[in-house]
Amino acid sequence: MEWTKRRFRLAVGFLSVLAGGVVFLIGHEVFPYLSHNHDEGVYLQQASMLLHGKLWYTTDFPAAFRPWFFVQDGNRLYPKYTPVAALMYAPGVALGVPRLMLSVIAAGNVALVGLLGREAFDRPTGVLATGIALTTPFFLIISATFMAYAPTTLLNLLFAFGYIRMFRSQSRRYAVLAGAAIGLAFFSRPYTAVLFATPFLIHAVLTVGRHARERNIWTPIIEREAIVALFGVLGVGLALTYNHVVTGDALVFPYQAFAPLDGLGFGRRRILQHTTVYSADLAWRVNKHLVAELFTRWTTAAPIGATVAAIGLFPVALRYRERHTSPISDLTLRLAILGVCITVIVGNIYFWGTLNSLATIADPTDGFMAVFGPYYHFDLVLPLSVFGSAGVLWLGRSIRSALSVRLSTQSVRAVIIVLLVVSAPILAGAEYARMEEPIGKNLGGIEQQSELYAPFENESLDNALVLFPVPYGPWLSHPFQWLRNGGSLEDGDILYAQNLGPATDFGLIDAYPNRSHYRFTYRGKWPGNVMPHLQPLSIRNGTSHQLTTTVGTVGQPTAVRLTVDDDRIVRFRYPTNVSRPPENEQFDVRWSVNGTHVRLETINGTPVEAETTNTSVQEPLSGQAIVPTTPDGYPSDTIAIDGPTFVQLTMTFVKPNHNTVTYRYAMGVDANNESARLLWPGSPKVCQGSRHCGHEGMYIPEGEYPDGITTNTTVQTR
Repeated sequence: MEWTKRRFRLAVGFLSVLAGGVVFLIGHEVFPYLSHNHDEGVYLQQASMLLHGKLWYTTDFPAAFRPWFFVQDGNRLYPKYTPVAALMYAPGVALGVPRLMLSVIAAGNVALVGLLGREAFDRPTGVLATGIALTTPFFLIISATFMAYAPTTLLNLLFAFGYIRMFRSQSRRYAVLAGAAIGLAFFSRPYTAVLFATPFLIHAVLTVGRHARERNIWTPIIEREAIVALFGVLGVGLALTYNHVVTGDALVFPYQAFAPLDGLGFGRRRILQHTTVYSADLAWRVNKHLVAELFTRWTTAAPIGATVAAIGLFPVALRYRERHTSPISDLTLRLAILGVCITVIVGNIYFWGTLNSLATIADPTDGFMAVFGPYYHFDLVLPLSVFGSAGVLWLGRSIRSALSVRLSTQSVRAVIIVLLVVSAPILAGAEYARMEEPIGKNLGGIEQQSELYAPFENESLDNALVLFPVPYGPWLSHPFQWLRNGGSLEDGDILYAQNLGPATDFGLIDAYPNRSHYRFTYRGKWPGNVMPHLQPLSIRNGTSHQLTTTVGTVGQPTAVRLTVDDDRIVRFRYPTNVSRPPENEQFDVRWSVNGTHVRLETINGTPVEAETTNTSVQEPLSGQAIVPTTPDGYPSDTIAIDGPTFVQLTMTFVKPNHNTVTYRYAMGVDANNESARLLWPGSPKVCQGSRHCGHEGMYIPEGEYPDGITTNTTVQTR
């Protein structure tokens, strides 16, 4: 079949649209709540900010609102990533269908691979290259996520296409396209753009040098090269200007402001708490393993895709089916595409991020590499697809040529059809095997995420402020990146903030008095199977508050502790003259809060008097009770408070098997001498095997409830 221009366009167009549809489907089905890489939430939040005309947030509560991978600079919060990829995602965010832009970008990448394949070889090669790109596992999975790799590759491919067409059509418009695309690619991911552009830059230098030697100071070719350079430099200037506006220094990129030791080169590297000495030897071992994984697991029907790509170098060496000899020959273009493969692989050795893509160097089943593929090598989709296509067609033509010597035309066709029929299930099986594992790994967390986010999907929240736990440290959207703030901290149906303690919590509630307030927490220990809970909050204000905490007796009570800010404590120990309640009965503690102090009053109706002490929480529970002397003049069952404080009541029981069960009820209090505000209700938790429950979670970290577990706290405010 003759591949006319029209047939070529229809085929490439169809496969590109198909690629966009497949990527949309993968994103919708495999990443409904986004992926394990929490960078996705950063880009989507940045896209929302751009739609609001913001490069950063400004807030009086930067610590509470700081999202994952945002830099905190005084009251400003800005992303560590440049805004190019986010800007490309913004139209989909504005339409309420963010994945629409993933499809558009994927379709664009596939189409450009086909166009470049046509330019380097011929139309059949371009069509097949489009199909190979469409079936490349790492291309499909990475394209289905909101990260910067696919958008930057789209800009790089636009640059390559514009650069080639600039020569072959002698057009200034393509020169503008090439320069603007590589300038924006540099703005998006500078090192990625440099690695991709290096082979073309070498060609540009050699071309200008040749004309200079011939004393052709200003020719149309040099003019067009100058246009490319001009617009490329404008892109670099735009990046440096953005740096100056955001970080205050044109030469300091936001990612450097976030982590100064994160970047290129060997030596000590660090981002947050992750640090290592990235030596040349380590870099070589990491990248040797990574490239091996790339070619054996992540190409089309691997390792078949890598094999035919290697075969595709034969028509390059043999200068097979060359059409263009000047001003940029087919051989030159093929070598440039091969050069991209070399610069990307070699250049990434110098970048310690390749180490972080592998959890364990020798284990391909762990880390981001196992679920996404070689995302730092995403630009390799071009050489793998083009040379893979060239290799397949060269093999097919060679086989057909060899068979035609001995067989008739009909026999040759029959043999080729048999080969296709036999090879099709082999290719399909290999492709399925390569896609099944990473998709299965990514699908593994959907049920857990669905349960976690159920309260937000099942309950209508309007004009709400939700206080969030921080299991991975002081970050929003890490790990709960599906729940993130929009482009402004002033509007939006839901505003998310970190639960950082009473001072911040009361400050947020005072700053957003017209919102409904909630606390989001969960039963269990994250990560793991947890039971989420979205609890409405209110402020109870009064001169005094009488609280009663009633729990199920699950053993013999040994101690009751009332603690303020985790260090000031009132402790009650059971003396021998106090009767202990039988197991599986109710056990209650009365305590009070006012504008100056908190007080432990009665335990199961028994007044708390001498059996109390103000001491450190680290002091052992056993031993005789003592009568303390308090420097503040209050009774020994009382702790003075002033301003926002964290108050918690804990009750410890020992079961007959000596296992410990502790109830904890924690509450934020804001005392102002005359009255006290409570953030109501407080947060209950039950811990098994520990006398001190942490602040996160609701109930037992692991296992089932012990029999008899109940807990309830009531309050009377005056």
